[in-house]
Amino acid sequence: MDRPHYKFWPSRLPRAITVPATSLWHNLATAAARYPDKVALVFFGRETSYRELAAQVDRLAAALHAMGVRRGDRVVLDMQNCPQLVIAHFAILRANAVVVPVNPMNRAEELKHYIVDPDAKVAITTGDLAAELAKASNALEPAQRLSHLIVTQFTDAFDADISGDEAPAPAWRDWLLTRHPLPVLADGHVVHWVDALATTDVPPEHSVGANDMALLPYTSGTTGMPKGCIHHHSSLMHNAVASQLWGAGSSEMVVLAVVPMFHITGVVSMMHTAILCAATLVVMPRWDREVAGRLISTRKVTSWTNIPTMVIDLMGSPNFATFDLSSLSYIGGGGAAMPQAVAQRLFEQYGLRYQEGYGLTETAAPSHANPHDNPKQQCLGIPYMSSDSRVVDPDTLQEMPIGESGEIITCGPEVFQGYWKRPEATAAAFVEFDGRRFFRTGDMGRMDEDGYFFITDRLKRMINASGFKVWPAEVELLMFKNPAIQEACIIATKDAYRGESVKAVVVLRATHKDTTAQQIIDWCRENMAVYKIPRQVQFVDALPKSGAGKVMWRLLQEAEAG
Repeated sequence: MDRPHYKFWPSRLPRAITVPATSLWHNLATAAARYPDKVALVFFGRETSYRELAAQVDRLAAALHAMGVRRGDRVVLDMQNCPQLVIAHFAILRANAVVVPVNPMNRAEELKHYIVDPDAKVAITTGDLAAELAKASNALEPAQRLSHLIVTQFTDAFDADISGDEAPAPAWRDWLLTRHPLPVLADGHVVHWVDALATTDVPPEHSVGANDMALLPYTSGTTGMPKGCIHHHSSLMHNAVASQLWGAGSSEMVVLAVVPMFHITGVVSMMHTAILCAATLVVMPRWDREVAGRLISTRKVTSWTNIPTMVIDLMGSPNFATFDLSSLSYIGGGGAAMPQAVAQRLFEQYGLRYQEGYGLTETAAPSHANPHDNPKQQCLGIPYMSSDSRVVDPDTLQEMPIGESGEIITCGPEVFQGYWKRPEATAAAFVEFDGRRFFRTGDMGRMDEDGYFFITDRLKRMINASGFKVWPAEVELLMFKNPAIQEACIIATKDAYRGESVKAVVVLRATHKDTTAQQIIDWCRENMAVYKIPRQVQFVDALPKSGAGKVMWRLLQEAEAG
């Protein structure tokens, strides 16, 4: 029987697609062969053609191979958006290895896990982050340390004297223009990016295909440290091809690349889809509304994947009326609901329908999307190409009636293989339903009579701060390393701009009763990514606990909400 959403399926699109048997690197090689002189990357005015991009990828792949990187090895990639990230990502794939994308906001204490867990021996980073990555490696046991660290400076990819509409924001100049000294890597070698790309070695034969691992992004959960999600070339390829078709992507597309390309959405829906299309990526290293407005206007951007807070911020610029958004034909994203008033203003002023979607690290970004001709606001959309989703009772796993809330489960070729080194977590993440293997998203939702999905609640304990997922258990584990903290419980607090922010409820040790909230926040800033840092700290004498001794975080969360 047809699922109800097929009544609204775009007539020009197939319901399912055949996934190419080739690796993701072949998409770049094909684009470079077909469009060698076309602009692939733009970074503060400097253009890189597809021919140049492919050549740099080949040279870096040869350098990685010379460092001992072999088929299936995991290589850490720790960068903000820049051309070097795209080059490094595809070079790792070209060398038959696996990309381990890391959030550049992570600090040394967090970075240790991303070296040890995937057994990484090589990492690629930028000068501003290199010291932190070296610090993490140097603190490990000798057998666990990195053997090579490749370091690039931002000015390896653009001209420092750039001015005009494509110049960096003034506040970025010190960050981007400073050429940082290379750190010392215990038991290892630090290599400058320029030297790595100067190699005359030949890259290895490219031997991986659809069923080999390509990406190991990490996601946290309700307990323990972040878990690696095993994605083959095929799962990412499916969503890249599907995104091209769904968004009517072509080689004439100009993409504003500001969503982080260490995040699954930036990796798949933006970078891999653009390279598959042989489109142009206009790269921003982080968000700034004035820079974004000027780049959309100057570069005639046609496609902008984002999070709603970016759109809200851009529209709040005092210079908004001077920006020319008329080139945009696609604008959309996820991570948080787009306020209805903002979506309506976009439609009335520019005729743009904000395309909301839904997906997880485990589903290679979109598992659901709104059809262009029939979108619904504040809605996840309908199941993506080749995919099926249901709403079930989280305890009995029986399918829920239309309109009633339950856990969203999803099945499709974009779903990951499982968690790296975590067979128990993998087993718990999947369920057999209608004779097929469905992934349990942990999100509570409902399906309306048209087959569109809506989020209603979270089954998992998680905080959504401007689209960044904060897992309380991970933050608590880090906070327990503070000598002043006896116990800590992380909960969400409402935030007018971010949607939610992090709050810590803390019990201090008897020996540290004079510790202030600001001291706790400052310590967190030194030891964890900025989006995880508590914005508020509340001191209590004791945390509420169950008879079994477990902290009853829901009581604290309900009190905060009340």
